[in-house]
Amino acid sequence: MVLYRKYSTKAVAHTIKTYSEFTIPYPYPVAQSVEAANGMEYPMICFNYGRTEKDGTYSEGIKNGMLGVVIHEVGHNFFPMIINSDERQWTWMDEGLNTFVEYLTEERWDNKFPSKRGPAWTIVDYMKLPKDQLEPIMTNSENIVQFGPNAYSKPATGLNILRETIMGRELFDKAFKTYAKRWAFKHPEPADFFRTMEDASGEDLDWFWRGWFYGTDPVDIAIDKVTIATPDLNTPPREAKEIKYKVDKPAVNDFEDISKIRNREDKNITFYVDKDKETQDFYYRYDRGQEKVDNNKEYTSKFEGTEPLTQKEKDKFKDLTAYQIDFVNKGGLVMPIILEFTFEDGTKLTDKSSAQIWRMNEQKVSKTYYFDKKLKSIQLDPMRETADIDTSNNFWSNDGGTSQASKFELFKQKEGGNTRGASNGKVNPMQAAGKK
Repeated sequence: MVLYRKYSTKAVAHTIKTYSEFTIPYPYPVAQSVEAANGMEYPMICFNYGRTEKDGTYSEGIKNGMLGVVIHEVGHNFFPMIINSDERQWTWMDEGLNTFVEYLTEERWDNKFPSKRGPAWTIVDYMKLPKDQLEPIMTNSENIVQFGPNAYSKPATGLNILRETIMGRELFDKAFKTYAKRWAFKHPEPADFFRTMEDASGEDLDWFWRGWFYGTDPVDIAIDKVTIATPDLNTPPREAKEIKYKVDKPAVNDFEDISKIRNREDKNITFYVDKDKETQDFYYRYDRGQEKVDNNKEYTSKFEGTEPLTQKEKDKFKDLTAYQIDFVNKGGLVMPIILEFTFEDGTKLTDKSSAQIWRMNEQKVSKTYYFDKKLKSIQLDPMRETADIDTSNNFWSNDGGTSQASKFELFKQKEGGNTRGASNGKVNPMQAAGKK
């Protein structure tokens, strides 16, 4: 019980305060957490695990797991008990939205809290599974196979990406709070959530809902090619020359289309240029053959040529280098392009292009940067905030090298510990230190 005496009530209070900040003020008189073997929620009361060893020590996984489950189960008072979605039809509107705000609350509890659901990188292993093992978030609850990733983790991660990477915190928080206020004590469906987030933010997020909630495509954006160009400061000037051309012919069609014929025959239509004679200018008459112009006559225009750069101008541009970066969307789901440039002098620069950069072509896109110092390397998605499933193609170096963590190191970074239930048989750090 030492864990509960020390943390439970404080975690409940922290949860109520944080959820109220992101949604609506908690409307009920009490919120209770009772020590149990697992986690389950009811209005104003929930049951949560978190037992210590017989000697009173506990693992870090048990402590963080207890805090997480208390926050999660108390948070259910908001989703779905206040913002009352249909869990049997759309589990993610209950568990997914709650897991997202649970993540925000865990982050407010401790800056080093090891949240398992919410950060973009934590969903990567699920997103890279074969397509036949994946299903859209918008799958009916009774048909979901991988319930945890589909209904809890992926929705929470998607909303965190929206908040941190796509919309920005201020705009997202305003829209999310509007959703909570608008649909408190009502029965929203997915379209109500999607519509409110767009309505309250003024953002067109159709592409995101379609990809993240209705599809199974992962994020895998790769640096395909980097082309380097330097200015030619000694380009010979172009000589002046004369250009010959003919004047434009009338802009009217060379045939009568059906609409024009019928409009002319319709006695109820009066054209504005017939009502106001002052609008009948030269081109009105030119289009009707009333002004005669020799369209075969050649005219001459003079191109003045160019001048060489001055030494001052050469000095200004001599260190300029252009880098055209070609990206390819291997995964299918578009995301903002976030780049960290490292220069040869050791300085760094971060640049972000919104997801709209893919609007003309969702498969390939290019962007050119101009720098007055040499690039050493380019890192795509340096903070791992887009859930990119393959980071091996996110790096470019001017010497052809890469700097990627091995598979073993990635596994080691993500290893957590026992987060639910009792001891796993290992000596915990408190026992090793002789502390309680």
